[in-house]
Amino acid sequence: MNADGVRERAGSLPREPGVYQFREGDTTLYVGKAVDLRDRVRSYADPRSARIRRMVDRADGVEIAVTDTETQALLLEANLIKRHQPRYNVRLKDDKSYPMVQLTAHDAPRIEVTRDPDESATVFGPYTSKKQVETVVKALRETYGVRGCSDHKYSGRDRPCLDYEMGLCTAPCTREIDLESYREDVTAVERFLEGETGILADPLCRAMETASQEQNFERAANLRDRLETVQAFHGEGGEAVQSIGDERAVDVLGVAVEGEDATVARLRAEDGKLVDRDRHMLEAPGSAGGGGGEGEEPRSSRSSSGDSPRETDGVPSVLAAFIVQYYAERELPDALLLPERHGDEEVAAWLEAAGVSVRVPGAGREAKLVDLALKNARRNVGRRDECGMLADALEIDAANRIEGFDVSHAQGKSAVGSDVTFVDGSAEKADYRRKKLTDQNDDYDNMRALLEWRARRAVEGRDDRPDPDLLLIDGGAGQLEAARDALAAVGWDVPAVALAKAEERVITPDREFSWPSDAPHLHLLQRVRDEAHRFAVQYHQTVRDEVKTVLDDVQGVGPETRKRLLGRFGSVENVREASLEDLRSVEGIGEKTAETIKSRL
Repeated sequence: MNADGVRERAGSLPREPGVYQFREGDTTLYVGKAVDLRDRVRSYADPRSARIRRMVDRADGVEIAVTDTETQALLLEANLIKRHQPRYNVRLKDDKSYPMVQLTAHDAPRIEVTRDPDESATVFGPYTSKKQVETVVKALRETYGVRGCSDHKYSGRDRPCLDYEMGLCTAPCTREIDLESYREDVTAVERFLEGETGILADPLCRAMETASQEQNFERAANLRDRLETVQAFHGEGGEAVQSIGDERAVDVLGVAVEGEDATVARLRAEDGKLVDRDRHMLEAPGSAGGGGGEGEEPRSSRSSSGDSPRETDGVPSVLAAFIVQYYAERELPDALLLPERHGDEEVAAWLEAAGVSVRVPGAGREAKLVDLALKNARRNVGRRDECGMLADALEIDAANRIEGFDVSHAQGKSAVGSDVTFVDGSAEKADYRRKKLTDQNDDYDNMRALLEWRARRAVEGRDDRPDPDLLLIDGGAGQLEAARDALAAVGWDVPAVALAKAEERVITPDREFSWPSDAPHLHLLQRVRDEAHRFAVQYHQTVRDEVKTVLDDVQGVGPETRKRLLGRFGSVENVREASLEDLRSVEGIGEKTAETIKSRL
């Protein structure tokens, strides 16, 4: 549309509140709200922003929807943005929950890190760092022996599992500890998670001092590091949360913008206690200098109705877009703490009408909360490469160095395992390794043996490669559980996930992901998985061909003929059962050789 076309269309519009859409054919390019539709749309005849000018040039029409109130226009705009995902709007893309710790409602409760807690469980958190949470949970288990096993592993046991031998569990499953004493230990764990740091820090401190006196300095250093993690566990934002004010529910928002990516971190406090944390990514197209907004409008003078378009204004416009889109479908808090003013008059009127107090604290405890939200937002923004996207999706520190594992065998024969390495998304073939395994027709045990071999080499310093950021297992939940059992048995603390080929689902210890088929971070895992599979199959074929069989003693059957026979029939047993006609169908085998093979086998 040119300027005359915009003015002509605007002249036919009512002077009422509503929502407008710039469209190109059936595609919505931009959605906006207005107190006065005619004035707002007319202002697009002279757009100040180059991005908005490009949008207007592409558009071939403007559609409107009149509303009774400004608040209705605000909420309708949010719904249309979510439905159409217009290219030129800031739009909320997704959210990620933080890990929590749950104690299940069993007679002998289980402790675990999860993002999807059971309804009946006692839940603590959420927390910002999964690695820190896992360190603390491991320390709690070593100190109080609370079980971490699945219900399947717990039930029907007649002897304790390996966790008992490692000092991670007191084995209530076989009543090595009576349930009353076990529940006392669970109560101690609850006290720590409720904020009583000393109940875990004191035993760790004593153990560290004992190790130092015994000159076991490596263990003392390990305990020192763990103690520091435990002591810092309740420190993040704790003081600030305790004195928010009289409001029952307060949301704190932090924003970080880089290029066309923005992240909003939200902290929720209820009755003075931090109860929820999440993080949301938004697209902020065309944001110059770290901004870009849902409310970005072309230049115009203030209309008689008080409706004032505004420029791209970075963090304020992202805040305005997030507040409307997020809270349009959720209950509003009693107060919002923001890093700066959002600058949107319609949003301000909506929040004021709903009785929401909006504050931008400059100092004090509320400011500490805002700083914490900003810190959480900055952890995520601008990391859009496939390795960074994978790390974000899995909530791990990094995914630049990945090792992939697979096993291959023929009905338990010639079992081998592969260990391939990718660095920054590319295969690092100098760091490939392979391992002959004990012949057994059990994929889970084979994977367990392969990962135990890798973990022991790492822990004992016999592997010259750096520790990876992530381990990828070719398989499903069973293979992942076997791999994690091996890691826990050896004590090698590296995140591990599995990728199931049938549905391309990414499986982690506490949830499953079904990412879009075009997601770059899924493609990265697929490359690692496929390369591990290829390398394993290749080595299996080599080992299989090296195995001496009764075919070696058959006159007229040399190495190449034997290889063709095994390739055609798969095993000596199948060669034995083949007919003369089937044998003669193999290249290089005539009638006489076929008869010799049949007679000898």
